[in-house]
Amino acid sequence: MLPRWLWVPATVGAAFVLLPLVALVARVDWASFPELVTSPAAQDALWLSLRTSSLSTLLCVLLGTPLAMVLARTTFPGQGVLRSLVLLPLVLPPVVGGIALLYTFGRHGLLGHELDVLGIQVAFSTTAVVMAQTFVAMPFLVVSLEGALRTAGQRYDVVAASLGAGPTTVFRRVTLPLVLPGLVSGAVLAFARSLGEFGATITFAGSLQGVTRTLPLEIYQLRETDVDAAVALSLVLVIVAVLVIGFARQGRSAL
Repeated sequence: MLPRWLWVPATVGAAFVLLPLVALVARVDWASFPELVTSPAAQDALWLSLRTSSLSTLLCVLLGTPLAMVLARTTFPGQGVLRSLVLLPLVLPPVVGGIALLYTFGRHGLLGHELDVLGIQVAFSTTAVVMAQTFVAMPFLVVSLEGALRTAGQRYDVVAASLGAGPTTVFRRVTLPLVLPGLVSGAVLAFARSLGEFGATITFAGSLQGVTRTLPLEIYQLRETDVDAAVALSLVLVIVAVLVIGFARQGRSAL
C-alpha cells in the first residue's frame, strides 16, 4: 500500500510531462495539418528518420548485446573503466559526440584519411546519420540488457553447461530467451533515442534534404521559417514515439 503523500509529487511529475504535450496539441493548426505533414520535405525527413533509426537499432543490438554480456558475465582489469566509457554518451552532450565522430571518421580525422584514400567518405552522408544515432543510443540497450542479465543470474546457464551444452548453445538457447524482455526494452529505447537524435547528427552528418536531414533537423529548421509546420511535425514525432513504445510494451507483455 502506497503512502498517500506520494500522490502529490507523482501528480506534479505527471503534469510536468503531460502539460507540454497538451500545449503542443493545442498549438497545432488542425485545418492545415495534413498539408503540413505531407510536404515533400516532411516526408523525406520522416522516412529518413525511420530508416536510419531502424538501422542504428539493429547495430545497437548486434554490437550492444555482446558488450552487455561481457560487462555482466565476466571480470577483468579495467572493467569499471570500460563500463563508464561505454555509458558516457548517456551524459555527454550529443554535439560533443558528433565532434568526436567527425574527428574520427571525417576526411581529416583519425581514420578518415585512410577511408578517403579508399574512396569511402563517411561524414555528411546517410551512413554518418546511422553512426551518430548508434553512438548515442547504444548505451540505452547496454544498460537495459546488462540489468536483465544480472537479474537473471547464471544458474540456468550453469545447469545447461553441466548437461553438455557449449557456450554458444547456452547463449542462444538459454541466456537470450531469459533476457529477451530486457533486450526488447533496450532495443525500443535505442530506437526512440535514435529517432529523436539531433546534436550528434547535425555535427557529424550535416543537414542535407533527403540525405541527412532527419525529422528533428527538419523541425529545427522550420522553427524559424514556418512555426505551424514545425509544431505539426513535432506532433508526428511524438505520435511515432508513443506508438513504438506502446507496441513494445504489448510485445514485452506477450513474452
